[in-house]
Amino acid sequence: MCDLKRTLDATVCSSALHFLSGCLTQFSLGTLRFGDAVRDWEDSVLAFLDCLIPTGACISVSYLLCRSYSQQFYPARRKLIYCSRTVPEIEKALAELKRLMDYRISQAETEEEKEKEKSYTGLGLTSRKNLCIHPEVSKEKKGKVVDARCRDLTNSAACEKGRADPGSVELCDWHENLGKLEPGNLIPPGIWTLADVLQYGRDKGICPYFTVRRMMPFVDIIIYSFHYLLDPKVAEQVSKELSKDAIVVFDEAHNIDNVCIESLSIDLTRPMLDSAARSVSKLGEKIEEIKTTDAAKLQDEYAKLVEGLQDDVDDTDGFMANPLLPDDLLNEAIPGNIRKAEHFVAFLKRFVEYLKTRMRVLHVVAETPLSFLQHLKDITYIERRPLRFCAERLQSLIRTLQISRLDEYSALQKVASFATLVSTYEKGLAPSSYNSLWNLSFCKTLPSGFLLILEPFETDNATVPNPVFHFTCLDPSLAIKPVFERFSSVVITSGTISPLDMYPKMLQFTPVVQETYPMTLTRNAFLPLVITRGSDQVAISSRFEVRNDPAVVRNFGSILIEYSKIVPDGIVAFFPSYLYMESIVAAWNDMGILNEVWKHKLIFVETPDANETSIALENYRRACDNGRGAVLLSVARGKVSEGIDFDHNYGRAVIMFGVPYQYTESRILKARLEYLRDAYRIRESEFLGFDAMRNAAQCVGRVLRGKTDWGLMVFADKRFARADKRAKLPRWINQYITETASNLSTDMALTLSKLFMRTISQNPNENQTGISLWTLEDVEKAQAKQKALALEAAQEREAHNDDEDEYGDGGINDDMLVDFDLDV
Repeated sequence: MCDLKRTLDATVCSSALHFLSGCLTQFSLGTLRFGDAVRDWEDSVLAFLDCLIPTGACISVSYLLCRSYSQQFYPARRKLIYCSRTVPEIEKALAELKRLMDYRISQAETEEEKEKEKSYTGLGLTSRKNLCIHPEVSKEKKGKVVDARCRDLTNSAACEKGRADPGSVELCDWHENLGKLEPGNLIPPGIWTLADVLQYGRDKGICPYFTVRRMMPFVDIIIYSFHYLLDPKVAEQVSKELSKDAIVVFDEAHNIDNVCIESLSIDLTRPMLDSAARSVSKLGEKIEEIKTTDAAKLQDEYAKLVEGLQDDVDDTDGFMANPLLPDDLLNEAIPGNIRKAEHFVAFLKRFVEYLKTRMRVLHVVAETPLSFLQHLKDITYIERRPLRFCAERLQSLIRTLQISRLDEYSALQKVASFATLVSTYEKGLAPSSYNSLWNLSFCKTLPSGFLLILEPFETDNATVPNPVFHFTCLDPSLAIKPVFERFSSVVITSGTISPLDMYPKMLQFTPVVQETYPMTLTRNAFLPLVITRGSDQVAISSRFEVRNDPAVVRNFGSILIEYSKIVPDGIVAFFPSYLYMESIVAAWNDMGILNEVWKHKLIFVETPDANETSIALENYRRACDNGRGAVLLSVARGKVSEGIDFDHNYGRAVIMFGVPYQYTESRILKARLEYLRDAYRIRESEFLGFDAMRNAAQCVGRVLRGKTDWGLMVFADKRFARADKRAKLPRWINQYITETASNLSTDMALTLSKLFMRTISQNPNENQTGISLWTLEDVEKAQAKQKALALEAAQEREAHNDDEDEYGDGGINDDMLVDFDLDV
């Protein structure tokens, strides 16, 4: 990976392409020929590179390599904001970038060049929980508790009081030590992984989290989660000061539409409302206490609110940020009926009681924000305008009262955010198609992109009420629109972002550059197989009508048994849902299939609980390492399918049991499908098929994580044999699915699998090294060849120029003109 620095020098050619709003790119694994990498940003020129990029984790480092190259050798060094989905992916990208920069420093030819390389700075940001080194706070297991305790020790009011009167309040020494350092020099230049920042904080006695937060305006690259840009509640606090000319990259962005929707959606449950009611009572008690001890505080706050003044608050102090998108924020004074603290508490109490009353119904209710607000006004006389300021007013009150342990007020924060969102995005009514879906009468106007759904039961068959009030965003383009408007260069990339044309439709943007790159390997490192029937020739499928058929269940089990016999080390099996996996595993147990699998490999199961899944993963890897072998039963869209690498012996085969469609009876999904159809003309079947195939590709893609890696991809469902389904798979997978391998029975698939494993186990050096896997010697040979060609071309140009000088005037040189006899 790192042996390419000089190779890049000889392969730059420029093209006048200019990023306007977004660049949509699909990266494949393997040897890549890709553009969109190095750019002369001042002249609006995009430069292309031809180079070999390793696979797996280096999908991420491809952009980092090219961006760091352009930042080093072009004067205008624009910040790179690199977004990924999970903490392991962020740490992996930082580690790759650090390795790259270390190599470039070691290969620098002059001291000046070396210092230039060393000045390049990159940091990663994650939650307080992951970066806290306080001996007491870091022991907390819940992120909300860590955040709350951290704010108690670091908020500006506590720091001011503690510095004025040492010992009066407890402060964080690590946070205080940061204040003694010069801003912008809190950490030396270089690439710092999360582990490096933690260790540096321990060594120097400074807080790692606030070190990264305060260094963000000064670094060349910042790597963090999608939510820090897409979720307005987080972006307002973390990313507000980032320069507008930065380049934004969303890596692993195949599910970016779901992240956008989640950032503007809120779910309320009955326990949350009970907790919010208790928090409101605590606020009332605290106000009464302040009135008797320090009434001036409340009077000062009221005076500021009357004048429409905003407190200058440090972003790190914020108990909660405004959940609205930037364009929807109001620069107005808070309404008079909620300015006084006691009036606002009474307002909150009334609103919470209204929500509790709404949750007592035993039938499904779906309504638009406008309908909800009208009903709220009719019952409680609460107007829309004060609701819009609910989140902002609560933050002001919390700050005035200087309340600690803010994690106890998280439910009230959600209620306030719910109030602000539902009152802001109330425009527009549901389309007429909702009539058939909800059996409700609405006006025939365009949808607003938001819907409220009250579900009294967890499932349709449940008898005990467990109501959930969903405020659901249906339009993912709303959350990403501010990013497109703010930043001029945005790149969306993933190895499974296929088909490409669906994303511009859903996110409502026009890509300036849209590319798909195939895989180019000298030998097939993976074998995709489509099994459509069992050895008994009974078709297999996870369709609802046949998914519990004993013959189908038995054939699925037969596939797992046979592959556990022939595949070494680890096998990962994916199911469409937890419910289906539970029913299949129970049936396999009754049929004795699990006992047969246990004879060859251990079995581990992914569960919805993150801690249980982490333990299962650890033991699965241990079984693969010690030679016992293991099978991991997992779920599409679960933790294992996102961000967990099963490289080499950890995943020699991935089996996808069934097509991972979403649960189509979900009312939220139905509402979203209706919205996509009416607003963007995206058919329900089109979106469902697209979503299922991108998740299937994400699952099977776990098997191949490097150029030296290999494995089997097994699609066990007859529907995968259809051309329209396979066409939605990424090109780098689809190009290796041959006609022979697209309609197999179990025994035929086993025969091809055995042949593939015998072939792949041969020594790869004779046909791999020097072609698609380069050593340092190969890079040096390529450089020497390029230099020789460049020298030859330069000599030819020089000879051509000499010829032109010799006969510059019609073939007669100056000496000949002097001697020419002009006498006539």
